Amino acid sequence: MKKAIFPGSFDPFTVGHKDVLDQALNIFDEIIIAVGENPSKSCMFSLSDRISFIEKSLETNSKISIESYSNLTINFCESKDVKFLIRGLRNINDFVFEKDSKDMQETFSNVKYVYFISGQNFSYVSSTLVRDIINYGGQYDHLLPFKLKS
Repeated sequence: MKKAIFPGSFDPFTVGHKDVLDQALNIFDEIIIAVGENPSKSCMFSLSDRISFIEKSLETNSKISIESYSNLTINFCESKDVKFLIRGLRNINDFVFEKDSKDMQETFSNVKYVYFISGQNFSYVSSTLVRDIINYGGQYDHLLPFKLKS
């Protein structure tokens, strides 16, 4: 059975995240969506809200579970005995960041990164930009796979 972890802050979970997850479901038998808690990062939404948004975005699927974690992603993978880490790539900037992360991680872990390229309809979607649009009262419904309460 091929298991993988899809980590992120998911602040909020976007249509881009869902696109990557949908692609990964074609490859993996089990996926843990790992919602990170990072005290040095200021999130717009609480951990419970972020988990709720993901639950609202997904149909019931026995291949998916959602958990939170607050340590290194690689440590979380190892604690779950998972050898694959799902990452999404939207553009060259993501590629550079993800390559550096992978190269660093390979110095102390055997967890393998598996990359999925966002569909062109989602390549411009980032949680940071979505948060800005929400903050300034812009139109964001098409960027989220769930309805955000006003």
